[in-house]
Amino acid sequence: MSFDLSAMSRKELLELKTGIEDALKEAEQRERKEAIKAAEEAAAKFGFSLDEIAGQARGAGKKQKAAAKYRNPHNPEETWSGRGRKPHWVHSAITSGMDISDLEI
Repeated sequence: MSFDLSAMSRKELLELKTGIEDALKEAEQRERKEAIKAAEEAAAKFGFSLDEIAGQARGAGKKQKAAAKYRNPHNPEETWSGRGRKPHWVHSAITSGMDISDLEI
């Protein structure tokens, strides 16, 4: 199938472009359905459903928030787990002479 694009009008080219975009979307949907079907068959071969496998994979990347180890004595709502950068209130307490153990919960 060969097209002489230089002989086509602007309107014909736009119609061709729209047709190609529609055909690409349909092809993607068709291939996605085929891929899901193949993945379901592969999972079933090992005794799992695709939802079981995908559910485990999605949850694997989630980490729980670390428990707080330190509390601001001036504002008990402010806490710090001891991980990452020190909050300003921790830095201020240490520079004013407090020991970090004084801030422990």
